[in-house]
Amino acid sequence: MPANRSLTKWADWLTECTPGARFEIIDGLLLVTPIPDGPHAKVLTDVTLACLNAGLDSDDPTVAQKIAVWLPTGPEDYAIPDLSVVDADISSRMVENNCYEPSCFRMVLEVTAENPHLDLHVKVAAYAAAGIPVYVIVDRTHQRLHILTAPVRDGYTIHHVHVPGEIVALPDSLGAKVTLDVAEILKAGQPKQAG
Repeated sequence: MPANRSLTKWADWLTECTPGARFEIIDGLLLVTPIPDGPHAKVLTDVTLACLNAGLDSDDPTVAQKIAVWLPTGPEDYAIPDLSVVDADISSRMVENNCYEPSCFRMVLEVTAENPHLDLHVKVAAYAAAGIPVYVIVDRTHQRLHILTAPVRDGYTIHHVHVPGEIVALPDSLGAKVTLDVAEILKAGQPKQAG
């Protein structure tokens, strides 16, 4: 591929060459998240079920995985959250390159992978700059659940850290009373020991 291609074209090309890996552009940097493991997927299933059981379904709002959000941090910037709660009319709010307006995202959730710095720091600023009202991080490395709300230009003004033993309610702005058992969510995300 010619070197003068845009980052978006590089990301598209790499996505075709590496099925399952996730490529995002944040602050003008092309970032890669490796193919998720089974426990990562289990966390997403458990959170999705909690949202669906609370009443978030195909009506307004809805729960979806791997929907790209356009970011205001650069001309080609976008992120692909692991899970999102979005307005039902999201399909009419595509910006470009299969990315959607940040205003239709009520919540984004990330499950940490091998490099938790991306989710715990880089994406905090990016999602806040986009004005996404709720950012949830399932921090498998440190065994914590983070709920960030009240976005400002470079971060969130409210950051609650939850540990196993707590039952937490996600903000009412999602459109339903969603509660998560921190211990169960973190347990689902732990790799099983071989042997």
